Amino acid sequence: MDVTDADFKEKVLEKSKDIPVVVDFWASWCMPCQILKPVLEMIAADYDGKFVLAKVNVDQARDTASQYGIKGIPSVKLFKNGEIKDEFTGDLPEKKIREWLDKNL
Repeated sequence: MDVTDADFKEKVLEKSKDIPVVVDFWASWCMPCQILKPVLEMIAADYDGKFVLAKVNVDQARDTASQYGIKGIPSVKLFKNGEIKDEFTGDLPEKKIREWLDKNL
């Protein structure tokens, strides 16, 4: 799901109180973001509802990106109970992302 400054609180912070939310902070001009995006989407499908995948375009959601200190992209953060539980920056290999998720879910 796409998330903006206007609905970040509802779609990420509130939702993460019910189910973990993985937020991918990305931009259309970022090549590593374009590589990571389909990998995250495939993993989300494989995990079949164990978490929600949210995407935040940092060019359109500048306030949210600033609030969460996004300096490099792609930046991925896992939210649970309205707070960041863990995060990584860069396009990790699929295996590493799955290990990261298994550790945090």
